[in-house]
Formats: sequence, C-alpha cells, structure tokens
Amino acid sequence: MSFELILFYLFATVLVLAALAVISVKNSVHAALFLVLTFFTSAALWLLLQAEFLAIALVLVYVGAVMVLFLFVVMMLDIKSEPLREGFIRYLPVGIIVALAMLAEMIGLIGVRTMAITAPADPGGASNTAWLGNALFSQFLLPFEIAAVILTVALVAAIMLTLRRRVGTRHQNPAEQVAVKASDRVRIVKMTSVTKGASAP
Repeated sequence: MSFELILFYLFATVLVLAALAVISVKNSVHAALFLVLTFFTSAALWLLLQAEFLAIALVLVYVGAVMVLFLFVVMMLDIKSEPLREGFIRYLPVGIIVALAMLAEMIGLIGVRTMAITAPADPGGASNTAWLGNALFSQFLLPFEIAAVILTVALVAAIMLTLRRRVGTRHQNPAEQVAVKASDRVRIVKMTSVTKGASAP
C-alpha cells in the first residue's frame, strides 16, 4: 500500500467523521468549525487527485466566504440554542482540534509532494484548470448556470429571513429616518418659571 493511498483513506475517514459532527453537535459554532474541517479535508483529497484548482477554489470560496456567510446568517437569525456571544475561550478546544487536524493534513500533503509522485499525463497537454474551464463552458454549461441560479436564490432567501418581522423587536425604517424634519420631532413650549417651594400662579 502506497503512502498516497494511506493518506487517501486517512483523509476520507476524517472527512466522514467531520461531516457527521456537523449534523450531530448541538453548538452552532462547533458545527461551523467542523464544517471548515470538512471543506479543508475535501480540498486535501482534491490535491491528492492532482486537481489543484478545485482544491484552492474550495478553500477560498467555501472556507473563506461561505463559512463567513453561514456564521452571519446564524447570528442574524438569533438562535437561542446556546449563548453565541459568550467569548471565544469556550470554543478554543474544538478550534485547536480542527487546527491540528488541518496541520496534519498539510504535512501529509507535503510528504506526498516530496516523494515526487508524477501526475497522469494529460492527453490534451493543458493544465487541469484549462480542462475544467473548457468542460464547464462547453459540455456542462446548463448545469453550471442552474447551480448559479440556485446559489443566488439561496442568498436572496437568507437575506429575506433576516428581514422578517418578529413580535417584540424594534425595526428601523431608513426612508422614514431620512424624511424626518426637526419641526416634527422637537416641540418648543413656553412656560412660566416657578421658583422652588413656591406655587404656580
């Protein structure tokens, strides 16, 4: 059994366990950290398959952008399952575990690169990035556009969830705030002065 195959089974095991932890833990922040580990491990598997572009895109797009949006939506929905604003010390153990797992995966990938494993020859002579772009915009154009529409709808739905009206909460209306006039908010009343201890006339 080669070192690359051992890493594949190891990364696959971590990926499955992290994905199960995402849907099994009760804390939303812990679930987000395990989701980061899931995405990162998937990127490591893509690197083992010599698909560098997909691996980098997975880290940049999902770990760097989608996870930020996910946490933003979780906090905007005001979930009361756990106190989200209690500080970061309570999440430190899970964060350390995730960071150590990602570090071990990176060290393993560096070990694969130092063994100079040759990638399979591309019959077209182009890189996997060029091959992927050619395939997406020629053979799989319709599924690619459908995926873009689905992601746009999901983003709009997430924004609409944050704008919904809830009982007992205050809301701002920017249009009314801009249109307000000083005469409508301040009323000057003329009153006679009264000294302390004296009765009003």
